[in-house]
Amino acid sequence: MLQSHDPTGAIAGLHQALYHDLAGGAEAGRAAFAEGAAIRLCHPLGDLTGWDGLWSGALAPLAAAMPDAERRDYIRIAGEDHDGALWIGSAGLYLGSFIAPFLGIPPTQRVAHMRFHEFFRVEAGRIVEMQAIWDLPELMMQAGAWPMAPSLGRDWCIPGPADGSGQGPHGDEGAASCAHVVAMLEAMIRHPGQGGPEVMELDRFWHPKMMWYGPAGIGTGRGTAGFRHHHQIPFLKAMPDRGAYPERVTHHFFGEGAFVGVTGWPNMAQTIAGDGWLGIAPAGQEVTLRSLDFWRLEDGLIRENWVLVDLLDLYRQIGVDVMARMRELPPRGGIALR
Repeated sequence: MLQSHDPTGAIAGLHQALYHDLAGGAEAGRAAFAEGAAIRLCHPLGDLTGWDGLWSGALAPLAAAMPDAERRDYIRIAGEDHDGALWIGSAGLYLGSFIAPFLGIPPTQRVAHMRFHEFFRVEAGRIVEMQAIWDLPELMMQAGAWPMAPSLGRDWCIPGPADGSGQGPHGDEGAASCAHVVAMLEAMIRHPGQGGPEVMELDRFWHPKMMWYGPAGIGTGRGTAGFRHHHQIPFLKAMPDRGAYPERVTHHFFGEGAFVGVTGWPNMAQTIAGDGWLGIAPAGQEVTLRSLDFWRLEDGLIRENWVLVDLLDLYRQIGVDVMARMRELPPRGGIALR
């Protein structure tokens, strides 16, 4: 049984260093990552190799854009997936003074924040694989440079767990928490193929005051009504065959205490067959989605669900270059001439 939310110490030292000084975490990073570790990041950051790849391809550009940047974790959990692999999941914010462009996103000259979900597979005390989504659309919105459809839900600075328990210590009921979440997801995919919303049994799994913290571009919903109207109904109208292609996806579920995490690259596959989600036309195109999630249970029900989806990669699959569209937007206060 795992006794700690960082049983190997592989993550805590690195993240503490990045909290104090994003640009000064190199030594801790080299100690935490195995040579040749597989780094899988959201679009357009892409796949990298080892700490040096992560640093040069992602962290160093962020530190250049936010020289006083810091990392703030509000969730950290660990557990073994169904194959016995050890995963550590972290969620939180990168924040700092946004004074230079990052991936072409124009700086705000003010404090800015970017949400992250990062999952690490650990062997022999070192990270051998990382799967992560940074909420780049959130940063684009703060810069006034989001070129796609507006969110149906509420876009805001997502909070950590309501009870302050995110970084532990966590209890030993992780297996039961994980079983509850997996059962919820199994019930959820019955709709719409096997009946109306009632077949999902939402009240059996979700707290009446649930919060669904979606990514920027989708937004947050409150309660099952907010979740359904601001995300699920449009999502299923567009892609009613979700869950129909399990052979095309992977899932790594693990739990610790009242928390559950899941990662997979990708972990959803479906067809855009209808209208109603993100303003995307029903082109009949098959797509895959990367969704990295955390859940927190309270009184036996899911009270909070943190969700990040690699929306920029989804748009890439349907032939839309969001970053190129962003570059066509005029700067604040004037029209771009070239």
